[in-house]
Amino acid sequence: MSRYRTLDLTLVAALVLAGANAPARAASEGGPSHQMSNRQPGGQARRPPPGHGVIDQLKHITLIGSTIDPLNGDVNPYGLAIAPASSGSIQAGDLIVCNFNDNFNIQGLGTTIEVLAPTPGSAPVRLIQDGRITGCSALAVDSGDAPWIAAFTANLNPIVSSSGSLFTTLNNFPWTQPWGQTYSPTTSPYGNGAFYESNADDGSIVRIDLGSKGFTYETIVTGFSVNHGVPGTVLAPAGLTYDTVHDVLYVVDSNTNRLVAFSKPGTIPQGGITVSGSGFSGANAAQAKVVYAGAPLAAPISAALLFNGDVVVGNTANNRLIEISPATGAVDGQKLLDPHAPGALFGIAASGTSVDSTLIYFNDDNANAVEVLSL
Repeated sequence: MSRYRTLDLTLVAALVLAGANAPARAASEGGPSHQMSNRQPGGQARRPPPGHGVIDQLKHITLIGSTIDPLNGDVNPYGLAIAPASSGSIQAGDLIVCNFNDNFNIQGLGTTIEVLAPTPGSAPVRLIQDGRITGCSALAVDSGDAPWIAAFTANLNPIVSSSGSLFTTLNNFPWTQPWGQTYSPTTSPYGNGAFYESNADDGSIVRIDLGSKGFTYETIVTGFSVNHGVPGTVLAPAGLTYDTVHDVLYVVDSNTNRLVAFSKPGTIPQGGITVSGSGFSGANAAQAKVVYAGAPLAAPISAALLFNGDVVVGNTANNRLIEISPATGAVDGQKLLDPHAPGALFGIAASGTSVDSTLIYFNDDNANAVEVLSL
């Protein structure tokens, strides 16, 4: 696939860049802060002991609120992100969620995004309803709160403003069932930050570069295993998570039960890496690494980064959260989040700077709700 550039989206790119590069406005400027308090004593960040993870120390699961769209009844939350700033209709710390199913619970026909305050008892407030975001499987936000959506069924990658207006669908690129999405603010030779998107039909990873003259697209990784499942059974590269500190892109290799890392992803060119069975090939193969493979991963789809650099991965086969240390390649912890029917765990987002302040939000599709795991 050739490298794409679009110049007709210069204005849209400028608007997105302006939001992405704008300093975060304190929540108090636009109303009360939704951030939960940091409970670490004396201001000291408590880290887990060597060889022990974070999630085994977190004991409480609390319901934040329903994710069912209040107007049309869309259900089955998939994408989940934490707003980094206060902008438009969104306050810093808000939870942004998209529904994958419609009100009849038909897989892949949801068309809504909700916003919830991250406090127990919150009610969903619709941000947008639009057929062009049908089947939102994942979303990510830049530092200006603009959600970028992996719209699986619509086969588009829409960008929505923090006020709920649809900027563009990026329909000038040949997407192949968008499935995962994450944001990187890191400047690279290709742009001033980027979004990374995965595709369920061909197992590719696309980098969408944020350039001053428009967006450019590079298919930087190909060959991830996919099962070509219908909505509700898809296993493909997912759970895209970016580590800003170490400049690493993590991808959950769902169909083979692996966690994969790509170092300095902003430098990988078009066609730089091919996933080849258990290894990698291509000119940039050295930038790819299998972090962990095998049990206890079981049809994992979602992931999030913790303060200590560990990655938590959500299994759909048994609703367990698995903590993996990229530093050691070991499993640091496990936690059952829902003891009921499998397939509940979609969408994870984490915050916190210590064990005491860690909050792991997750979508529970059995309950059509967002919940939080905490100390």
